[in-house]
Amino acid sequence: MTRAALLAELGRYAPADAHERAMTQAVIAFIDAHPDCFERTCGTGHITASAWVLDEEKSHVLLTHHRKLNRWLQLGGHADGDADVRRVAQREALEESGLANIRFAQDAIYDIDVHEIPARGAEAAHKHYDVRFAFIADRAAPTVVSDESHELAWVPLGELAALGADRSVMRLAQKSAIFRSRERSD
Repeated sequence: MTRAALLAELGRYAPADAHERAMTQAVIAFIDAHPDCFERTCGTGHITASAWVLDEEKSHVLLTHHRKLNRWLQLGGHADGDADVRRVAQREALEESGLANIRFAQDAIYDIDVHEIPARGAEAAHKHYDVRFAFIADRAAPTVVSDESHELAWVPLGELAALGADRSVMRLAQKSAIFRSRERSD
C-alpha cells in the first residue's frame, strides 16, 4: 500500500457516526499535508495502526494493559515508515500478543481514531492518527506479554466499561456487536 492508496481507501471509508467522520477527515488531511506521516519523526503526529483482535465467537477481545499509558487498549503501534497499515496492524498484533496466528475478520478498514498522546520525557505531546483493522484469533492459543504491556487479557465485550475502556474502545465493541449480528442473519 502507498500513501495515495491509503488516501483513496480512506476516501471510500464509511464512518459509523459524525464523530468518526470528523476523525476520518482529520486523518485524510494529515496524510495529505505530511509526506512523512508514517514516520515517528513527524513531530505533530503520525500514522499508527491498530488491531481489534476478537475470538472466533466475536464475544471477547484481546486487550493489552499498556505500560506507558496505563490503560486497557487494543493492540497496535507505529507505522515506522511502512505505508501498508494492514501489515503494520498485523505485525503489531503478533508482536504484542505472542499469538502465532491471526486472520483478518474483514479486508476493509474497521475504524478510524485520532487521539492525543501526552508528553513523556523528551517526547512532546502529539497525535496518533490510527487506522484500525479487525482480526480473529483462537482464544485458547497461548499469548506472551510484551515489554510494552503490563498484562494481556481476553475480555468479554460486555465487561469493557467496567475496565474503564475509553470512548474509542467502546465504539470498537459496538461495531463488533453489529458485525456479530450481521453474521448471524446471513
